[in-house]
Amino acid sequence: MRMKPSRNFLLGLCSMLVLGFLYYSSARISLRGYSSLYDKQGFLRKLDSSLPLELMYKYGNLSEGSCKPGFAAAKMTAIYPKFTKLVPMFLDPNYKRFSKIGDFSPPFGVKSQENIIHTLLSATKSYGLGEELDSMNCKTCIIVGNGGILSNKSLGQRIDDFDVVVRLNEAPVTGFEKDVGSKTTMRITYPEGAIQSIERYEAQSLFVLSAFKALDFKWLRDMIFNQKLHSTNGFWKSVARHVPRDPSEMRILNPYFIQEASFKLIGLPHNNGQMGRGNIPTLGSVAITMALHNCDEVAVAGFGYNISTPNAPLHYYENIRMSAIKESWTHNISKEKEFLVKLVKAGVIQDWTNGICGAGC
Repeated sequence: MRMKPSRNFLLGLCSMLVLGFLYYSSARISLRGYSSLYDKQGFLRKLDSSLPLELMYKYGNLSEGSCKPGFAAAKMTAIYPKFTKLVPMFLDPNYKRFSKIGDFSPPFGVKSQENIIHTLLSATKSYGLGEELDSMNCKTCIIVGNGGILSNKSLGQRIDDFDVVVRLNEAPVTGFEKDVGSKTTMRITYPEGAIQSIERYEAQSLFVLSAFKALDFKWLRDMIFNQKLHSTNGFWKSVARHVPRDPSEMRILNPYFIQEASFKLIGLPHNNGQMGRGNIPTLGSVAITMALHNCDEVAVAGFGYNISTPNAPLHYYENIRMSAIKESWTHNISKEKEFLVKLVKAGVIQDWTNGICGAGC
């Protein structure tokens, strides 16, 4: 004998269906609201440099020129809620706590490189900026790019006033101090970008490897143990054969910053987590990403390419012109510019040479 559904059961079923419909509808409305507020990368669409109310209370009473603790991360979180300030600059013996870098091969992680990284970290024995900088409650950092826009700006003294001065690849200091300063806290590079002339190295600075391929770790091993480089196969141009630094002055940049800059902040092709066309961020964007996690205030200088001025100098230290820029196989300069413009517009970083936005910010 068939049992008829009870009236209470039917009412309950109807109620569940109505609640389910309302939940589904509200979720869709919520998602539409989110997408109207944030772009596909997760950044707030309407950006300006004004401080949110909670940050005005926190920083509004500080005296002008004083370092603002946690400012860059707070501003970044305000425009990009997914941001978390948990990632140290350099790899240390506990780097495996960042599981995401263990899932990817270089440049986006350390997969299959654990043994050689253990050897390198055992040799360097140092994993921070140094006792004085590491103990500071508030650090100001500037990333000095290599752009020709630095020329004749006389920013040298202002650059040197920062607690941490980050330079990239082989960009020289000697002879250009008036415009680029003389202080170097760290120089981030990779084998093909490293200074090759020993006499051009600063007297004191950290040598920081940003590894873009597995071979880069082997190269660093040769540099740390002062071994002869037997072969340059696998490098795309000539590389340094000696780095005049003690092992304690060498570091490995956390590859998390390459991964985050590429896949999250800029939105480059994922390519199954492998290096591919147009999905490698420039070292400048990687350095800025690192600074957002580790510095309280972040500035840049020497960033930005103005293709509309083909005769302008590409770099501050040589005569190559802007017209020499060719489409890059590995980088996506236009996508990177979109990312950097967001940071400048929102006041997350300060651009001292106004090369990122021009007059557009």
